[in-house]
Amino acid sequence: MKPVHHLKLLMLFMAAVLIVGSAPMHAQVATTSQINLWRQQIRRALFIPDPLPDPLPESYGTITAAPGVILEHVSYRTAYNLRVPADVYRPSNPPKGKMPALVVVNGHGADKSSWYSYYTGVLYARAGAVVVTYDPIGEGERNDDHKDFTGEHDKLIADPPSMPPRLGGLMVTDVMQAVSYLAQRPDVDPHRIAVLGFSMGSFISSLAGAADPRIHALLLVGGGDLDGPGGYWDSGHAVMCQAAPYKALNFLGDRPAALFTMSARRGSTFIINGTNDTVVDIPHHGPDFFEAMRQRVIALNGSDRGVFTTYFDPGASHRPSWVTHTAAEWLGSQLHFPNWPQDKIASLPAISIRNWAASVGAPLNASSSREDRDAGIQAIAADVPLMTTAQTDILSRPAWELVNQDFVYASWVERATAEAQSDPSKSGLAH
Repeated sequence: MKPVHHLKLLMLFMAAVLIVGSAPMHAQVATTSQINLWRQQIRRALFIPDPLPDPLPESYGTITAAPGVILEHVSYRTAYNLRVPADVYRPSNPPKGKMPALVVVNGHGADKSSWYSYYTGVLYARAGAVVVTYDPIGEGERNDDHKDFTGEHDKLIADPPSMPPRLGGLMVTDVMQAVSYLAQRPDVDPHRIAVLGFSMGSFISSLAGAADPRIHALLLVGGGDLDGPGGYWDSGHAVMCQAAPYKALNFLGDRPAALFTMSARRGSTFIINGTNDTVVDIPHHGPDFFEAMRQRVIALNGSDRGVFTTYFDPGASHRPSWVTHTAAEWLGSQLHFPNWPQDKIASLPAISIRNWAASVGAPLNASSSREDRDAGIQAIAADVPLMTTAQTDILSRPAWELVNQDFVYASWVERATAEAQSDPSKSGLAH
């Protein structure tokens, strides 16, 4: 055979490989049985309890967060028999009937004392909703040293090898248990619960939105651009909370299509990103990327019902923009805020976060003080005061010292390691 013919055959073979490799992994519409199976497999792969434990909420008192807004200090149970310290914002004069509710899932280093956590709580409590914001594992009252903005959970634990997926699974369970807590509250409509995730929280919320059909609406900000093997979410430095848990879901094939199809079956999803957000690589994951992903989801879902929609904020970078009119109007269409008629949301007054922070003395670090980041957000004005860590903590420091073993990262490491070592069949990544 002539060498040129060899070359032609090789080129044809490589072209066929590329076509097959780029084709969707799921050729047929996913059945309800397939969706349920995937959800079970996600729970096994990430060690999410099935069934979920009773949240067993505990109350630590209330304070006035702002005129007309009450802040409840609570905790609820999550995986590994740990507890999650959380702040619950609600209107002091609740509207008639049960209220919608929101769960705030923070980005890397943030916790319930971060400006956007309590701003969101006060803002949407004024809309007539109940809002839960909590400390992610390793932050705030879940930090071994009771410190904020540490990224403690990023410490890589490779032995047993199931530890990173377990950490990601804990974070997803924290969200699901917040939903469980809200669903048990007598003042909350369990069919009107939304989850809001920013940055790392957008990734965790993406998984929760796929795994938990009780979530009515999902709002992802600064993320949602789930990609394929070796992409941003597989190869990022955040191994414990993103890369390893995402790789543990390789059994899904086209992971973005499968995850967002599961989300479509439980309710609507809205994704907001800044066009210049390099933190989650939006310049390479722009409208064309999302449209291609959306078409794969529509094919797998069998229709566009529930399939995510997107909004791109021109010139913006990485910012928690669910306090904007764009986000609030979408949330209002899903949750029907009792204090905000849908046709009035667009006319609510706005304030830049830079001006709000200056007026109340809220600190913005070097990153968040940039105009294309937090400072430039045009938020709905809601007379949100500065809130201190002392106000957002659920326990005084002496009281925390007595019970911190039920909250902190070191306790998770100890309990998760013991569980993994007690059953060698569960210490790997294949389930």
